[in-house]
Amino acid sequence: MPEALNDVCETYGSLARIGLNDLICSDTDFIRRMGTAKLGYRRSRFYSSFAFNPDQDTILSTADEKIHADLKMKTAAGYSGKDVENLEQSIDRQLNAFINLIERKYLSTPTSFRPFEIAKKIQYFTLDAITDVAFGTPFGCIAQDDDMYDYIKTVEQLLPAAVVAGVLPVAKVIVAKRFGESEEVQNDMLGSFIAHGLTQEKANSETLLQVIAAAIDEGVKNGKISSLVTDNEARAIPYLQAVTKEGPRKFPVIAGLLPKMVPEGGDIINGFSIPAGTDVSLSLTTITHSKATFGPDAHIFRPERWLEGGDNDKLRTINLAADLVFGSGKWSCSGKNIAMMEMGKVLVELFRRFDISLVNPTKPWKSFSAGAYIQSDLLVRFAKRTH
Repeated sequence: MPEALNDVCETYGSLARIGLNDLICSDTDFIRRMGTAKLGYRRSRFYSSFAFNPDQDTILSTADEKIHADLKMKTAAGYSGKDVENLEQSIDRQLNAFINLIERKYLSTPTSFRPFEIAKKIQYFTLDAITDVAFGTPFGCIAQDDDMYDYIKTVEQLLPAAVVAGVLPVAKVIVAKRFGESEEVQNDMLGSFIAHGLTQEKANSETLLQVIAAAIDEGVKNGKISSLVTDNEARAIPYLQAVTKEGPRKFPVIAGLLPKMVPEGGDIINGFSIPAGTDVSLSLTTITHSKATFGPDAHIFRPERWLEGGDNDKLRTINLAADLVFGSGKWSCSGKNIAMMEMGKVLVELFRRFDISLVNPTKPWKSFSAGAYIQSDLLVRFAKRTH
């Protein structure tokens, strides 16, 4: 779908019709304007497909602006880490466990080859990290070196129908402990949500989509990261920060339409009068792969583009465009800071500790789009760094 939508925008321009009541847009200025509260755009009925309990909306499935704003308000402090005392420590704990798993079972030597399917197993880290942060208890994927409760398998089976972002059934027991007469109080993300008024029915977890596997794949192929990430302070490493921006730009985490509805009275988009009730979606691939914005090499992974000085206006333009992968305005991704923290930390630690090479350089992985991207068969070889 992303490639098809990109072809439409490149053929017909930044606003094109793709259905009876559907438009696709790649105009970054309009998309940011659409996310402002005063314009009155709201989610379309499309989002109802994300409600696995038909009687209970989540922050992802609701099309009601008041409910969405209320849920964002109640979860903001938890997602930002303001109310989560040990957010970074929780991530570090799971990262250490992930590194220990590699060293214990998957470290190759000159006499022993142990391939590591990182596209799948990196999800063990992200899932354990976010559940540790959110509930104070990890899923346990890393400890068992397994897809606990078949969660990842289930997500991959359901994604072709809808991007999975609903209640984790296995989390119900954990959530239930926080309510009732003998409720537990903890300073984790769930505790923050509850303290800010989130009810038990709405205390769910959303799938954290991330591009760590893609960044590692490209980092290994260009051979430049390992010699640069030598400092423990990830945010102080300019090249690493460039990689964490270039990864989501090259591989936008969302590949579906996610349409918004034109408000009453209609709107003027790119000079066209658009009637109320029309669904307008954005083509992220067109935006993040735009040669006009990112240069003639927009189709390749090149972190250096973020470090080229001398033109502050251009840097601001590419930052604004790339930031749209995490949404805009009232629809911005609440978990962006956590996702970026996880990606920076895992890239630093993996490349500091290991020499990483692709097992199949000519065909490194399989990837397909189903509202979000699903990667598989990314086999790498981990060896202890000797320099």
